[in-house]
Amino acid sequence: MLLSGCVGFGEEYTRVAGFSNRDAGAIILKGTTLAPRLGNAAHRIYETPMGMLNAIGLQNPGTDRVVQEILPSLDFTETRFIANVCGSTIEEYAEVCRRFDDSAIDAIEINISCPNVKEGGVSFGNYPDASAEVVAACRAATSKPIIAKLSPNQTDIQENARRCIEAGADALAVINTVMGMAIDAESRQPIIANIQGGLSGPAIKPIALLKVKQAYEVAGPLNIPIIGQGGICNATDALEFIIAGASTVGVGTALFYDPLVCRSINAGISDYLRRHDMDRVADLVGSLRLGDEEVAACG
Repeated sequence: MLLSGCVGFGEEYTRVAGFSNRDAGAIILKGTTLAPRLGNAAHRIYETPMGMLNAIGLQNPGTDRVVQEILPSLDFTETRFIANVCGSTIEEYAEVCRRFDDSAIDAIEINISCPNVKEGGVSFGNYPDASAEVVAACRAATSKPIIAKLSPNQTDIQENARRCIEAGADALAVINTVMGMAIDAESRQPIIANIQGGLSGPAIKPIALLKVKQAYEVAGPLNIPIIGQGGICNATDALEFIIAGASTVGVGTALFYDPLVCRSINAGISDYLRRHDMDRVADLVGSLRLGDEEVAACG
């Protein structure tokens, strides 16, 4: 899947020579709020060693324009398109979902890492109760499949995953970006105008792998699929996430320097399956091998 925030509303990639939507199982659209947003002031992106900080601030044209103007321009015969819903209140999340419910969109990803303005900017996604409230409100507003996008910036991702599933999530996206910052030593000022931003790219891959494994221990027995994401740049990265418990994977930061990376990832996964006499990716999901001592410790 092409991750939210990395490919605009899908139409951007039609201008890349050689790219085909058929290379991706789904395209997750830019995060969308009820009203249009201009986003944060510059600087909003900063390259870091093995990654990237971003604090775009959910710049988007608003739900009505996305539904009425952008979605009709997309070719739904080539791949699936998933909306990414954001909000500052639970009511806003629910209303955005309601408006997408009558659209051609295939599924809705709930970005529960947005700040709750009624609670002083505390992120919904860092607290299981708040996460579950958002998912439940969205579940009541739409019949579309719901994907809960989980934050790594929390104490217990397993409890959060469990509560989101109980509230009606059909799938989980693991993980969102890790919060970080960058400083200009000469000026002694933050480089990102927002001070903090979301870190993505290869630097967060070990964190994401662990969170996928932990979430799978909750979601796997319930047959709730996981979209594994966080630093995937090649087929080996993708395979590691699948082995940890992801049913599919999302690619984001890697697209900025290799827009055609999905094609090579797909080919690499197919080659791995042939070499290991496997017929389908599902045979590999959650196949992580643990020694007896490790199993006892995890149990």
